[in-house]
Amino acid sequence: MDWKDSKNKKLVKAILALETPHEAKRFLRDLMTKGEIEEFGKRFKAAEMLWKKESYSNIKKETGFSSTTVARVSKWLSNGEGGYKIIINKLHHKSGQSRRGSA
Repeated sequence: MDWKDSKNKKLVKAILALETPHEAKRFLRDLMTKGEIEEFGKRFKAAEMLWKKESYSNIKKETGFSSTTVARVSKWLSNGEGGYKIIINKLHHKSGQSRRGSA
């Protein structure tokens, strides 16, 4: 991934310019297909469930993912760029939810 590429830099700037949930929904819907949005939503749900130390079987049941996909999300949660952890911590901190374990 080349974050210095002008197209990628512009995409990051566009995301940072979003100010409301309504703007984010409209932008994401124009940017992605309905299926892509649903897939990314399920990946994020799986990441949150892994963060909460829920079982693979429960995550598979909730998301419809295979164990391979759950393992892939787990790999990125543990050894990725830290993006999942950043946003999960921000969202859970704002909502006052506590974490049941450490990833």
